[in-house]
Amino acid sequence: MRSIETLIPEAGHFDRAGLLEVDAPTLARYVADPGHPWWRRKPCVSALTGRVPEESVPELIARIGDPDDAPEVRRDLLDLLADREELLPWLRHEDRAGDTWYGMREAFLKARGLLGDRTALHDLTTLAASLWQGPRAAGEAGLDGLVDRHGVATILADLGTDRPEDRLFRLRMRYRADEDVTDVLADPDRQVAHRAQWCADDPDRLRAYIGEAPTTEAKLWAAYALHGLTEDTAETRSLYESLGRPRVEVEDLDEDIRAAIVHEYVPGCEPTSDPRWRIEALCTEPPARPDVDDRLGRATAALTAAGLDPKPPVSCGEDNQQGDGTYHVIEAAGRRLHISTLGPFATDEEEGYEGSADSGAREALEAAGFHWIDWDTGATVVTDLCVYFFGSRGPLTVGALLFYWQD
Repeated sequence: MRSIETLIPEAGHFDRAGLLEVDAPTLARYVADPGHPWWRRKPCVSALTGRVPEESVPELIARIGDPDDAPEVRRDLLDLLADREELLPWLRHEDRAGDTWYGMREAFLKARGLLGDRTALHDLTTLAASLWQGPRAAGEAGLDGLVDRHGVATILADLGTDRPEDRLFRLRMRYRADEDVTDVLADPDRQVAHRAQWCADDPDRLRAYIGEAPTTEAKLWAAYALHGLTEDTAETRSLYESLGRPRVEVEDLDEDIRAAIVHEYVPGCEPTSDPRWRIEALCTEPPARPDVDDRLGRATAALTAAGLDPKPPVSCGEDNQQGDGTYHVIEAAGRRLHISTLGPFATDEEEGYEGSADSGAREALEAAGFHWIDWDTGATVVTDLCVYFFGSRGPLTVGALLFYWQD
């Protein structure tokens, strides 16, 4: 039989079938030895599924309890030993709250749920409401464990309705039971309403609800859910007109900037965004697709004609040596100019900062047809359009959206 080292020659590559042929005690001993690389031990944990030797359980539990061991192995061991009741007192100990390295808090809560610990319920509903996939999946798995152990009715009886997180769980249970959840589109929390529109699956019921929904947002969520089912843009636009074309008004936001932002960011915006943005994106025509190379050529030519000696444009990803975004950088006359890929928008990287006197670039680019984004315009917050940006999920400024970079 081949050795474990042969079956797992390097990180991320292993022979799953070969590991299943290794006897369980050998695998368990390998996992229990922290001297072996974590990336070899982790596949061995998976290969132990359904065949953990009873005599190895104490050693494996000791690995879970070692805060210096690899979290990747500890988390998988918690899943492997999710039926071991002796873990519960340790999991509930207050010291676990301080062990937060690389997803361990989420793993502890999930394990408590799988073991039927109802005292973890509120923390699990909070976890399941996370906008991050990993924590959300852990929370939902823990909640499913509680439901499997105690039944839906018992768990729902333990929850109130004041917290959006708890209402999200109630929505998931109602949907799982094939109940009509259209009424949840009127939830005052946008994350809850957003999840409800994914669950609403009856076009006729949605059409009827648009007429009876208690708020404009609820009507728009219903229209958005309906469009997701039918993809009937003509009907969506007709509904939008009948509702008075509601939209989020942003003071002093020019329509060309608004259109560029709407059609770039709304399709992937965060659940907490105002549904008015979503319907606007469906019911308005996107700007003409720009020829980025032509635009950069025009900018370079204008700056050259102005005597500013521009360097060749580089993408924001190349400029930052990683990632990507929505602008190119042109260095000219000692300045760093940003040229947006979303439209004919340009700015100086230091626009608005002390000492950022105009180099002549603004005049040259405006004469070439560019819309200069000055400090006031760039600082305008696009209200209630929530976009992911370096871990935050809230509204961004015009400047951050037109000249966006993410690593």
